[in-house]
Amino acid sequence: MRKLLAVSAVALCSMVQPVFAQNDTKAKTILEGVSKKINALKSLKANFALTLTGGKGGKVNDSKKGSVSLKGQKYHVLIAGQEIICDAKTVWTYNKEAKEVQITNYNPQEQSMSPAKLFTNFYDKEYKYSYKGDIKEAGKNCDLIELIPNDKSKQLVKIELMVEKSSSTIIGGNYWEKNGNKYKIAISNYKPNTDIPDTYFAWNPKEHPGVETVDLR
Repeated sequence: MRKLLAVSAVALCSMVQPVFAQNDTKAKTILEGVSKKINALKSLKANFALTLTGGKGGKVNDSKKGSVSLKGQKYHVLIAGQEIICDAKTVWTYNKEAKEVQITNYNPQEQSMSPAKLFTNFYDKEYKYSYKGDIKEAGKNCDLIELIPNDKSKQLVKIELMVEKSSSTIIGGNYWEKNGNKYKIAISNYKPNTDIPDTYFAWNPKEHPGVETVDLR
């Protein structure tokens, strides 16, 4: 599950200049509206529900709930006994049950999706995009945007984003992988411009005694 949300393994979520047949100007306008609104915020908190289905034989079915805090490219994800923390230089993935934290370098060029990408203009260089029409999601009127990765070697093969028309915010999405996995994410309870200290986006070993550190940098 964390592969969708962490930049070292997830992400979730985010989220072209190259054409999709022709440049889809309507999709571009909608995505730029999302980016403009989010980039104007100092910080953001939101809740999410993540469901995984598919896999070999279509037998995989798993659901988890969590929350994400964003401040620029920094983020802190809480999900099912895990914390994924990024200060835009380093990523810490903490497994509470195993009492282990893995440390990796943050390299946005290597990531297919992350929370920061989901809410910003990640589509600019990495995806071809197209407008797929109107859709109702959680009772809200949304625009449906499809994104196809330019890099065909990546595990992720397609993304659908649901953008609420009235607020220009992403409230959900679907993600398909080559192995048959499908991730569905629903985003709710947006809290813009929440006061979040920078220390929340960095791992503090003093607050986690007895946790084993695995440095993969």
